[in-house]
Amino acid sequence: MTTISRAVLVTGCSSGIGRETATLFARQGWTVYATARDPDSIADLEREGCRLLALDVTDGTSCAAAVDAVVAAEGAVGVLVNNAGVNELGAFETVSMDRVRTMFDTNLFGLMRLSQLVLPGMRAQRWGRIVNVGSMNGSFAFPGMAAYSATKHGIAAVSDALRFELRPFGVDVALIEPGMVKTPLASSAVSRRDAAADGVWADYNERVAKSALAASDGPMAAFACEPADVARAIITAAAVGRPRSRYRVAPSARVLLTARKLLPDRAFDALLRRLVPVPTARRG
Repeated sequence: MTTISRAVLVTGCSSGIGRETATLFARQGWTVYATARDPDSIADLEREGCRLLALDVTDGTSCAAAVDAVVAAEGAVGVLVNNAGVNELGAFETVSMDRVRTMFDTNLFGLMRLSQLVLPGMRAQRWGRIVNVGSMNGSFAFPGMAAYSATKHGIAAVSDALRFELRPFGVDVALIEPGMVKTPLASSAVSRRDAAADGVWADYNERVAKSALAASDGPMAAFACEPADVARAIITAAAVGRPRSRYRVAPSARVLLTARKLLPDRAFDALLRRLVPVPTARRG
């Protein structure tokens, strides 16, 4: 009888959700391969029992090397957690296409690369889990995050298609839909923003940045969750006999995704105007 590998490969472990997920998997006795572009940045995870790999999800060679390392040691990647992601903030007109391409390559194309690489092993052993960390923004878009929301819509679409295609092979696909999470994602996006290039959008982009930061450290934080909450949902999706298609995490996700389902577009837009900054028309 062929031994089934349940080894876990987690992307984006340098902070936030990925770090918490790798730690919690390891503490529960799973064989965990924690990854980051710079393994030194996650050296402490080795003390938690994780095995460390260098992985840049935007580099096909790096992706193949990481998967090959797990396959050589374990026979197959049993659970792939596609978590690596970046955000870019600002009015759509002001976000450079170079940054948009990098975001798609990190958030969506990296997920697709790794999923293709692990699938032969999962199919061969007739068991596997692909857990994709999407967002509530995979069902609607926050203004000021158009391109980011587009990547999350893409993740939702890929997850839906894979769930259907892979079911006959014993491979399950689950989509995690966090709402606001208290992670460094927003602060990293704010630090990269080129405020001097905003022009007519300068005031709006400044308010978008402040709003994004407030989601994890301000009045809206009451509707946010901790990275550990998302990690627990990921582990549930990996461990249960029959995972759900979607896992909503954080009060903001449950409220806003329900509202998006029930409200017509104009009513939902009106709700968003109460929650996020609204542009002011200026000459430019």
